[in-house]
Amino acid sequence: MKIIIAKIHSSYTHICLLFLFALSAQIAVAQTTIVRGVITDAVTKETLPYVSILIPGTTIGTSADDEGHFSIKIDGNYSKLKFAYIGYVTVEKDIKPGEDQVVNVQMSVDAKMLNEVVVTGKRGRYRNKNNPAVELIRQVIAHKKENQMENYDFVQYEEYSKLSMALSNLSDKFKEKRIFRNYQFLFAEQDSSSIGGKNVLPAYMEEKLSNIYFRKNPYKKKRYVLADKKAEFDPHFIDNDGVSNYLHRLYEDINIYDNDISITTNLFLSPIANNSPTFYKFFISDTVKTEQPWLVELSFVPRNKADMLFEGKLFITLDGNYAVQNAYLTVNKDINLNFMRDLQAKLEYSKNPDGRYHLSKSTLTMEFALGDKGGGILGERTVSFQKYLIGQSQADSIYKGPDEEIAYNPEVKTTEEYWKSVRHVPLELREVGIYKNVDTLQTIKSFRRIMDWGTVLLAGYKSFGKFEMGPASTFYSFNPVEGFRLRLGGRTTTDLSKRMFFETYGAYGFRDEKWKYFLSATYSLNNKSVYSFPLHYIKASYQHDTKIPGQELQFVQEDNFLLSFKRGDNNRWLYNDIAKFEYVHELPSRFSYKVGFTHWRQRPAGVLVYQREDANGNLFNVNELTSSEVNVELRYAPKEQFYQGKVYRIPIFNKYPIFTLRYNMGLKNVFNSTNDYHNFSANIFKRVYLSQFGYSDVTLEGGYIFGENIPFPLLSIHRANQTYAYQLNSYNLMNFLEFVSDHYAAVNVQYYLNGFIFNKIPLLKRLKWREVISFKGLWGGLRDENNPNYNNSLYKFSMDENGLPITYTLGSTPYIEGSVGIANIFKLVRVDLIRRFTYLDNPNVSEWGIRARVKFDF
Repeated sequence: MKIIIAKIHSSYTHICLLFLFALSAQIAVAQTTIVRGVITDAVTKETLPYVSILIPGTTIGTSADDEGHFSIKIDGNYSKLKFAYIGYVTVEKDIKPGEDQVVNVQMSVDAKMLNEVVVTGKRGRYRNKNNPAVELIRQVIAHKKENQMENYDFVQYEEYSKLSMALSNLSDKFKEKRIFRNYQFLFAEQDSSSIGGKNVLPAYMEEKLSNIYFRKNPYKKKRYVLADKKAEFDPHFIDNDGVSNYLHRLYEDINIYDNDISITTNLFLSPIANNSPTFYKFFISDTVKTEQPWLVELSFVPRNKADMLFEGKLFITLDGNYAVQNAYLTVNKDINLNFMRDLQAKLEYSKNPDGRYHLSKSTLTMEFALGDKGGGILGERTVSFQKYLIGQSQADSIYKGPDEEIAYNPEVKTTEEYWKSVRHVPLELREVGIYKNVDTLQTIKSFRRIMDWGTVLLAGYKSFGKFEMGPASTFYSFNPVEGFRLRLGGRTTTDLSKRMFFETYGAYGFRDEKWKYFLSATYSLNNKSVYSFPLHYIKASYQHDTKIPGQELQFVQEDNFLLSFKRGDNNRWLYNDIAKFEYVHELPSRFSYKVGFTHWRQRPAGVLVYQREDANGNLFNVNELTSSEVNVELRYAPKEQFYQGKVYRIPIFNKYPIFTLRYNMGLKNVFNSTNDYHNFSANIFKRVYLSQFGYSDVTLEGGYIFGENIPFPLLSIHRANQTYAYQLNSYNLMNFLEFVSDHYAAVNVQYYLNGFIFNKIPLLKRLKWREVISFKGLWGGLRDENNPNYNNSLYKFSMDENGLPITYTLGSTPYIEGSVGIANIFKLVRVDLIRRFTYLDNPNVSEWGIRARVKFDF
């Protein structure tokens, strides 16, 4: 349940707002023709696999499956289909537009090609062995290195890219809705047979022009951005840089020579990956002798239609280089991929003077939707490469510095005349005027109202210009200490000041009858919002509120309503007074550091009691514990991408690790603090991609506290979870405050198989479920000088109302829990069966548990 709120602040905010438009009414689609049938040999009656099926005069088409069956859905008034297969006479068949019909086709052997092609009368079982198509693809694989840019010592070229998004498959009835009365200028028409249908509503556009310099040794690929332009929305509603980051994560560059190709944050195995014959079937479907050198048209399909694999065609040169000259990629309709209505990728290659080929243009088009019919979101990214130079070295200064540098003045806006002169490819009809239309759209009051309330719904904040109120999810909650709790707060915006930012809230508990409050003031040192990259600010804050010791949350606040529901005893609480001062600085390299000072006064609440012995060995209660700390945090996240929500920064994970190092120094006798100590902790996160076997998120962390006579509330209280939501970075069957340590090491592995097993099970693969396995291990301990069982001067571990201990230390046995789960239920839900393997004798613990998590994923 927690993640529902998390995604309110997630990188999908912009996409969700587009869905609100697209799904606000039922949308009719253009006239649709569905044709299905079987293709056979006219003499032997054997079915013919992977026959090419096209609409004459277009590139619209499909292929028959391995049993000769085909099905094609056509939008538009087309009346013919063409069937082509190497060694056979091409056949054209009449079809009836707008009807669902069956057309069976018989094809005859082409006698003219008998001397060039051997056609067997009976098709046997598909095999890799002695298969000429597989032998050809193995030659392509063997020549991959020399057909890539990395084969040259120096390469440079100019790259132009454009990415556009639009609402798609909109009916005329939808277009004429009253809500769009003021927005008719936004709509555009295109060929009804194109992806996205006749009516589209362009919503986003960005372009970039760059010079790229590659050096093989030492390796360096440097980008100089010559110009950059994007349609920007009001930053009060949308993080424009985050939207750009997220869209580029969906529409990444395609290198057919890579083993894995990333699309929609998923890894697809390339048809020319080293192990591609294990996962693909290949067929020689045609030869092209009108080109020099001659080409072989090689069709390929996945062995398992639900796996993350492409299907399509490659055109391979027969000049001894075995290079890809053109490629067409799409996906099977049964693929285990969410919200994908259509996908097409086209790659075009041009010949270098040395006879090799380089990528000259790539186009990736995808349409996302909730179903097969109705509105969706159409996106297309085109990348063009020109002015290709090989072997020309540059001065060392060209390659130095970060991988990407801005080579223009961002303060000077580029004109449309400039872009017309530098674009490698012209804008599509639907792309013309997007920049102007987006600017105009934001001046219309009704649109701003829609965006305003959309932000309330999706991000939890209501804007009042200079001040925004929220988050809405914290207005009401309850817990055993405060009972019914009401909270109201908000923060200032850049409309008030681009330097000073204030945030505050007030809350009241009706059981404890106490007020809680928070106030912070932040000064921006770079004249940018303190919620946008790169952060550079100083901040002072004071908080008087409650907290559960050992609860650490991601992307959600502790007094969120959904976190009010907890399992077991939830009566270990603190009243806190925390004064904090911090300086934060992020660098463009994604290295950041934070330096601060924290003064913390905590008082136990609920069943939590702080007790220690006096000189006579008698126990007495300690009303409060005071500590003062100097805090330092270093973080390095190379090539990190994220979406900045209203409250939290949501990462868009990639293959690069994230390193975090923290140091807290306790200062005794500073503002009545009671202890001095040195607390070091480190964390490494890495997403490991395993191609067709899914991916794994691995987190390693550890900590050590130097010092003695440290009371247990100041030690490492390990993250526990007593909600019913599965929490990635907490121990889901550990109770709050159950374990403390002064030294520890931990490992957390989340392995997502992406349906690799379920896709092979006939009944399950239709559900498109995905498997997930997790393991969490925690090793730690408590030195005698910090253990109240051996040091009488320390706070005693608290007891519950039954006199049983609440808090324990880790011995020689680690805490271990693991889970198996099913993800992608209804495309959103993950459910885990969790098992706790150790420390089962501790009171009020569960050996088994079921937890759920909601996640929007492709």
